[in-house]
Amino acid sequence: MKTLLVLLGATGVGKTELSLRLAEKWQTPILSADSRQIYRDLPIGTAAPFPTDLQRVKHYFIGTHSLDEYYSASQFETDALRLLDELFVSHDVVLMTGGSMMYLDAVCRGIDDIPTIDADLRNDLRTLYEREGIDPIRLQLKLLDPVFYQQVDLKNHKRVIHALEICLMAGKPYSSLRTAQVKKRPFRIVKIGLRREREELYERINRRTNEMMRVGLLDEARRVEPFRHLNSLNTVGYKELFQYFDGACSLDFAVEKIKQHTRIYSRKQMTWFKRDTEIQWVHPDEFSVENFQIDNI
Repeated sequence: MKTLLVLLGATGVGKTELSLRLAEKWQTPILSADSRQIYRDLPIGTAAPFPTDLQRVKHYFIGTHSLDEYYSASQFETDALRLLDELFVSHDVVLMTGGSMMYLDAVCRGIDDIPTIDADLRNDLRTLYEREGIDPIRLQLKLLDPVFYQQVDLKNHKRVIHALEICLMAGKPYSSLRTAQVKKRPFRIVKIGLRREREELYERINRRTNEMMRVGLLDEARRVEPFRHLNSLNTVGYKELFQYFDGACSLDFAVEKIKQHTRIYSRKQMTWFKRDTEIQWVHPDEFSVENFQIDNI
């Protein structure tokens, strides 16, 4: 049976090198399940594979979209499944790797059929939020979907706005679309999770942030700063440096905040992943690519 091998884990845990070695072992391309690496112009801040990595193994969903293009987990599900149909014609095993929880679940479990948000609607609600704040958006959501209004964190303006976008696009309450039913896939899924002790992971995150700064994250952030209002740049690493550009903090403070927020994100990832009993966890240093056999699982 055709097999999708999924290598996942928190940011900074060490997925990239292992994914390359696994892909080389099975002579398969790599599908990136990363919601930010999909955008061009952000290679440093998103820790995208190096050009040498891309030459070493064929990758999909790396740098394929411009910063102003809307892209969602639902679209990723559609695109990835279509691509897998093509790749499984000539490959028995295909590798997917990443840390974006919704993107991984979209392919492995399926997500609810949420409509794609019209760009004009998204811009209208963003303008309303910038002009009048979150209160009128909360009020609309309460009227259109009182069930989800009681569930959502009303202080999280992004989730409130997104829920209202869906209500308006679908013409029905967002809560009525959230079934959380697992969709059956025509291929086997094997999930390998990489895990390190918290302090070890945090140290790697801190070192990686320093390395990003050394190789040009500050200049990269300056280049994309004119587009900071876009959702693609609502991302750790850029938000903190934009605050520095605004004069709201020192550069050293911004860098420390990048490290802190990345560590917080890694905890959120692990909390999400721990709910999945299908994941087989291993320390990266103890994982033997040479001895790993899918058929033994």
